Amino acid sequence: MSEDTDPEEEEGLTYAETGVDIDASEAATSALIGAAGEFEGDYAGLVDIGDQYLALATDGVGTKLLVAEAVDDYSTIGIDCIAMNANDLVAQGVEPVAFVDYLAVEEPDDETAEDLGEGLRQGAERAGLALVGGETAVMPDVIKGLDIAGACAGLAPKDALFPGEAEPGDAIVGWPSSGIHSNGLTLARESVTREHAYTDPFPPAPDQTIAETLLEPTRLYTDLLGVLRDHETHAAAHVTGGGWTNLTRMGAFGYDITDPFDAQPVFSFVQQEGNVGDEEMHRTFNMGTGFVVAMPKADAEDVVAATEDGRIIGTVTEGAGVAIRGHHLE
Repeated sequence: MSEDTDPEEEEGLTYAETGVDIDASEAATSALIGAAGEFEGDYAGLVDIGDQYLALATDGVGTKLLVAEAVDDYSTIGIDCIAMNANDLVAQGVEPVAFVDYLAVEEPDDETAEDLGEGLRQGAERAGLALVGGETAVMPDVIKGLDIAGACAGLAPKDALFPGEAEPGDAIVGWPSSGIHSNGLTLARESVTREHAYTDPFPPAPDQTIAETLLEPTRLYTDLLGVLRDHETHAAAHVTGGGWTNLTRMGAFGYDITDPFDAQPVFSFVQQEGNVGDEEMHRTFNMGTGFVVAMPKADAEDVVAATEDGRIIGTVTEGAGVAIRGHHLE
């Protein structure tokens, strides 16, 4: 990343300082799950329905909505909403089959709702799932602007679920992200708006604006499910909030990342404008890689050959934490 940033010139930003503490958020989630009762799976809740599991995941798009609001462009937000849910199901070996959305607004706006609906339609088409309904709530005393979230249902035969635990010696296969996806936007927004407006040209690609770059929709990884089920996939991780520390959800092992995908220019831009440290960037963002799996090397080579842009990016070891680009994350 940026090598010529002088840390003494301006105070560097961290995700926690912009208002999002990943550790506190995870603790709150764990408390909520504990209060609610049984919960099975790292990425979705699983319900035993006989010879299959019914899986349910829920998520939103976070403060990416504030970028959309600033430029009045919600056309891709629905894709993000579906992708953040469907990708979580894929990480457990579950096929997403249906999606419902929940839109909370300060006041109704037909044009915005139409844009959001079109994004949901596109996302559903890309994910190969059905949009089966939704709800809009008008709550001016609660909501300022709008918020959108959704729930995704999926099915998996019991023998199709990934075990969820990597094994030392496994190869780690990764697939590129499409950009910043829908995590870390609080830090990204705070960084880029120090000196820029969202409508300014994006310096590495002046034919598009900063907002257009930040709003690039989250990539869907549902097309990987078939080939991953056909091979000995031990565990998978959707690289979301917490950045590369998501890999530790595949088990308490070491993850030696030797050949990660290059980070797209948006990450260098965020780092430079916010004077964000390299380690903080890797703890917050996907940094170019959006989805990873752990599997035996022979299977990994077959999966790489069968997919368009996957490659072996590292190895599972007996250690602890994630080693990437000279940093050790736990």
